[in-house]
Amino acid sequence: MAENILSGVRPTGNLHLGHYCGMIKQLVDLQNNGEYNEFLVMIADTQALTDNAKNVDKVKNNVVQVAIDFISAGLDPNKATIFIQSQVPQLFEMTGYFLNLVTVSRLKRNPTIKEEIKQRGFENSIPAGFLTYPVSQAADILTFDATIIPVGDDQNPLVEQTREIAQAFNTTYSPIFKLPKAVIRNQSVCARLPGTDGKLKMSKSAGNGIYLCDDESTVKQKIMNAYTDPDHIKVSDPGKIEGNVVFAYLDAFCKEEHFAKYLPEYKNLDELKAHYKRGGLGDVKVKLFLNNIIQEILTPIRKKRAELEENIDAVYEMLFNNAKKLRKMADKKITELHEAIGINYEKFKK
Repeated sequence: MAENILSGVRPTGNLHLGHYCGMIKQLVDLQNNGEYNEFLVMIADTQALTDNAKNVDKVKNNVVQVAIDFISAGLDPNKATIFIQSQVPQLFEMTGYFLNLVTVSRLKRNPTIKEEIKQRGFENSIPAGFLTYPVSQAADILTFDATIIPVGDDQNPLVEQTREIAQAFNTTYSPIFKLPKAVIRNQSVCARLPGTDGKLKMSKSAGNGIYLCDDESTVKQKIMNAYTDPDHIKVSDPGKIEGNVVFAYLDAFCKEEHFAKYLPEYKNLDELKAHYKRGGLGDVKVKLFLNNIIQEILTPIRKKRAELEENIDAVYEMLFNNAKKLRKMADKKITELHEAIGINYEKFKK
């Protein structure tokens, strides 16, 4: 039986190669296999506000940009329902009921939340909305009966908490919620794609990303400035692969056919790595090779993005129409929830 799929991203900036490698490619594959009932992709602006309440422009100005990034990178609006979280207000109501089924101590124990609180330096000043956003995520998932949740392994605890909330509701009231399962993305080389500075994973907040909207010259500049091996000073020096951003990107994006097109003196990446390790291969040559590969990936994305930006009103219209559809779906689930709890007061009318 076909199932519902839900994925999402916070609109705090344009999407970058880390999103493309770790998320979008998998979503496009799932979208194209056709083995689903509803394929939902959420732009989680409400969640983004939990730690950007005083910087609303950062969120609202990126909503349509993220939608354009998704479509430019291969999501088909005829197959994937892309929507804005805040335009489905029933999700707030569902969150409110779920908050009664989870404790503050349990939320604080969530490994994902603990790590994100540490990263943001909240310490003892944690916004209540941020602490409880896993409950909001549970509402997003369960309102739409989503059972397939593509996530990175660091997000798996959030899906586990959703399962706990669903089980708590089903046990306390009535079994109306399906238990979702996390589908961990195949991230052997894409997991936490490093930033160009080599210090952190590629992220919007660190400003070390190569974005899907970057123009050709910007991409090349970022690649040519990317962190490699600080001890590889001369071309003749042996070089290290480990911790070398350029080779991390080649692991993620390079294919054997790229060598025939852009670097025919090598058969494959293993040969290139071996030469770099023993010395005699300069960083500039490797970076230019990587630049050719990344430009090949981004060129059709840039072309599609330009087309969408020419008719941005149509993108907004798509988002608004999708929200109407999902509000109807959410209404049905809210009615079901009211009946399960016993607060469907309409039936008491004479």
